[in-house]
Amino acid sequence: RRPISPPRAAAPRTSPPVPPPRAQPQSCTRWHRAPHMLSLVACLAAPTSTPGINISLLTFDGTPGSSFRFVQLNDPVMGGRSHGSWSVNSSAGGFGVMDGEVVTIPSLNVPGFIKAAADGAFRDASAAASGSLELLVRSSTPEYAGFRVAVASGTLAPSYACAGGGSVPLSRGCYKAKFSVPAASGWVRVSIPFAAFSDLWSPATGEHTRECSDDLSACLTAERLKTIKRVELWAEGASGAVHLECKSISAVASDEHSAGGRVSGGGGGLRGSIRPPVEFDTCSARVQPSLRYGISGRASPDVPAPVDASESLAEAVCCDVRARPFAEPQFMFAAPDISLFLRLDPTGPTTFYDSVCGIPLFRAPLNRTVAAFRKDTEEHGWPSFRSAEVVLENVLTDESTGLVSSKCGTHLGTYLPDDMGPRWCMDLSCIAGRPIESSSAVA
Repeated sequence: RRPISPPRAAAPRTSPPVPPPRAQPQSCTRWHRAPHMLSLVACLAAPTSTPGINISLLTFDGTPGSSFRFVQLNDPVMGGRSHGSWSVNSSAGGFGVMDGEVVTIPSLNVPGFIKAAADGAFRDASAAASGSLELLVRSSTPEYAGFRVAVASGTLAPSYACAGGGSVPLSRGCYKAKFSVPAASGWVRVSIPFAAFSDLWSPATGEHTRECSDDLSACLTAERLKTIKRVELWAEGASGAVHLECKSISAVASDEHSAGGRVSGGGGGLRGSIRPPVEFDTCSARVQPSLRYGISGRASPDVPAPVDASESLAEAVCCDVRARPFAEPQFMFAAPDISLFLRLDPTGPTTFYDSVCGIPLFRAPLNRTVAAFRKDTEEHGWPSFRSAEVVLENVLTDESTGLVSSKCGTHLGTYLPDDMGPRWCMDLSCIAGRPIESSSAVA
C-alpha cells in the first residue's frame, strides 16, 4: 500500500514529529504522506484538457466515426455459467442494451463475467486527457455492483490485452475502471475520471492490481487516448442480474472555468459515490460525482482511520467523522494530476465551492496577488485563505478547536492563524465542488 496520511499537526515543517497543543495553532503543517507519493495519474505531467471539449467516441445512431459493432462475450472459463446478450434498440435515437446474469463459477467459487466489445479506429480523445470518460446510461439493475468499462490502446492485440489485464506476457494496454449506475427514471451521465483507469488488473476479478499512482506505466495518458482501438462494457466480479442500456460514450475535458460545469439535478451526474455509515456521516448529501481539479481521481481514502475502504479521499476527509483528525496529503495541490495553480481562473479570483452542496466558500486571491496566494499555500502545504477571501455566511469557524466546516455540514479543514492574522488552511478535496442549485443536491 501507499504511505498513509498522518493526522493534522500544527508544528512547523522543521519541527520534530510531536504535534503541539491544538489550542495554540501556528502553522498549517500537518502530518502527511511524503508529498512525492501521489495518488492517481501522476504520469500526467500537467492538465492537458481544453475546457468545454466533448469528444464523441460511441453512439448507436449510425453516425460515421462513432458507430461501431459490439460483440457479446460470456465467461467461458472452467464451467462458467454467466450468460448475456447484446442488442441495439433503434428507438429514441438508438442505444445499446446488455442483458444477462453474472453467475458464480462453481469450480472457482468466484463470479464470472459478461461483456460486450467493439473494435475500431476511435476518435482522438487526447484533448480530454485530464478529464473523464462520460457514459450516458440507464439501468433497471442499479444495485448491480460489477459494472466496468475498458478502453484498449497501445497494444497490437486489443482482445488479448482485454483478457489478460497485464497479468500475462504482452497483455498490457487495456485500461479498465469501475462505475455505478444510480437509480433513475431516465438517462444519467456517469463520469469516470481517466485518473481512475489502470491497465494492470486481475482477469479473475477485474480489480486493479496496481494503480497509476503505484506504477506510472499503468496510467491512461494523452498519448494512449489518441489511438483507442477497442471499447468494452463489462459486468464482472459480482454475481447478479444485469441490465445496462448505453446511449453514448464520450471523452469530456475538465471545465473548471466553464459556466456550464454544473452537476445535473435528479442524480443525473452521480457515479455511484459512497456515503459513510449514517452514524459517522456529517455531510448533507453525497460528494459530487465530478469534482474540480482532478480530485475525483483520488478514489481511495488513504487516511489512517477506520473508514470504509470504498470511500474516496473526499468522502473520507470531508464527510466521515472518523477521519476528522486527518488531512489530505500535504502539497496535494501541486501533484501532477491536480496542478491547482495551473487551473485557476486567469482573469480574476477563482471561487471554490463546497464539494457536497456546491455553495461558494472562498474566493481567491482577493486583496493580494496570485503569487502571494501561491506562496502562502506553498509555505504551509494546503490551500491557505485570508479573511477577505472567506464567504463568511457559508463558512463556520470554531476558533476554540480550529475546526472549519460549511453550513452544509461538510468538513473543510483547519483555522490556523499566524503572525499575519487569521488563516484558513483547507483540504482542496472539500472545496473542489461545482456550483449547483440547492434543489439539485442528491441525498
